[in-house]
Amino acid sequence: MKVLVTGGTGFIGSNIVSKLLKEGHHVFATGIDSEQKLPNVEIIGYDFANLDWQKISKLDILFHQAAINDTALMDRELMFKVNVEGTNKLFKKAIENGCKKIIYASSTAIYGNSPAPYIENKTPIKPLNPYAESKKLVEEFVIKFAKQHHDVIIVGLRYCNVYGTGEEKKGKRATMIYQLAQQMLNGNPRIFKYGEQKRDYIYIKDVVKANMLAAKAKQSCIVNCGYGKATTFNELIKILNSVLETNRVPEYIDNPYLGKYQDYTECDMSLARKMIDFVPEFDIVSGIQDYYDAGFLVQK
Repeated sequence: MKVLVTGGTGFIGSNIVSKLLKEGHHVFATGIDSEQKLPNVEIIGYDFANLDWQKISKLDILFHQAAINDTALMDRELMFKVNVEGTNKLFKKAIENGCKKIIYASSTAIYGNSPAPYIENKTPIKPLNPYAESKKLVEEFVIKFAKQHHDVIIVGLRYCNVYGTGEEKKGKRATMIYQLAQQMLNGNPRIFKYGEQKRDYIYIKDVVKANMLAAKAKQSCIVNCGYGKATTFNELIKILNSVLETNRVPEYIDNPYLGKYQDYTECDMSLARKMIDFVPEFDIVSGIQDYYDAGFLVQK
């Protein structure tokens, strides 16, 4: 099949591209060379909202992973122009070119400080920043858009703290798993007081699996994409000590983001199992071990 992956040179996108190539699909991607290198893939630009569709022609599946994903960016106008207006334009063009399957990246950031575990269609949506607001607006657009195009299946995946091979290019936007591992190579890790904040982490291989299953969905939906169990920062340091064979202890610092910080993220994964048959394979221990064994968790 002919497939387009926006953000194909990014963390999640590049892993999806690798899987698609292994399955023998004809893959186009958007992105930049300074991110992941993609042999055997035609990079058709960076601006996913203004692509040369003559290069693609008829499209079978769209995996839309590109976005401004910096939660610290407060430029709401820019965030909405790229993430919301750009997605709107992209989806319309994809359908005009014959696309019948669209899988796109949403985020559990839309839940904000609503109590976890998050349940789709029950947990209140309370975005804390422009990035989360943009993902909320995209979902609202998609719900209306899907109703107007009954012959197209659109699946949104609310990603929750994705970690794994490829995130090393994200710098300070990489997960705490990666950042703590780098700190622990040289000394004790620093975390916010008192390390009992919880995060639901999902391994990149499971995220790729979720995307492949979403491409086979029978109806449009929006589902959580996490592991389904949260891990505290303190527990994370213990796991990393075991994998890295270190003996570090946390140093606690004040949290400067109080009120704008998700203290507890965890996904109820029941709907994902029902709608796209997705059940994560990697718990936090096996995921971190696989990440380490791949040679990318620590950068010496």
